[in-house]
Amino acid sequence: MGWMHTARFLTTAAQLHHLPDMDTPEIAFVGRSNAGKSTCINTLTQKKQLAFASKKPGRTQHINLFALGKQGITDTVLADLPGYGYAAVAKMDKLRWQQVMANYLVSRDNLTGIVMMCDPRHGLTELDDILLEVIRPRVEEGLKFLIILTKADKLTRAEQAKALSIARLQAGGGEVKLFSALKKQGVDEVAQLLWDWTHPTPDSASAPHSPIPPTARPEEEPAALDE
Repeated sequence: MGWMHTARFLTTAAQLHHLPDMDTPEIAFVGRSNAGKSTCINTLTQKKQLAFASKKPGRTQHINLFALGKQGITDTVLADLPGYGYAAVAKMDKLRWQQVMANYLVSRDNLTGIVMMCDPRHGLTELDDILLEVIRPRVEEGLKFLIILTKADKLTRAEQAKALSIARLQAGGGEVKLFSALKKQGVDEVAQLLWDWTHPTPDSASAPHSPIPPTARPEEEPAALDE
């Protein structure tokens, strides 16, 4: 979709109060380090260096906003959140960033949807489950949710089908899409879905949204997004 190709850098922020107050729909991209988030954003927007992929995963700890909209008019914002779970980052830096990210996902008023990146060869991890718990209340209230299974070209067709089936159970009514930047698999489907999220028809805006199912760890205390 040409709409995605209008993406342009808007601003960056290390703290929530540095983010501009906006009333345009915002879609957040989240995921573990090395899950392919930057590559996915750059592929969707056809901008090779829009989302910065650090050579030291987990080091970049800012929320980067990108504007979408034709003729220079912003009608949607993409929020690129740093990857989580990279062990080499100092513990204090991890804790500070985790709190910023959690607060953003819980309190950002114009947040319309969340896109979670997942390498299907590893599946959703404990850190992903923790993030799902953080966003569950907002998803139950109607926040859109999508799991993108990146690097799908590294799987056989049978493995892709299995990964889809498992992820759909974990997504709890949210969307799941296979994606390959190399093969351009899923690019048009994801772009169309994001357009639908941010430009809803009256019928789609009133459609119910299924909640994310509880994770299978009821006996554990909630943990930080850490390793």
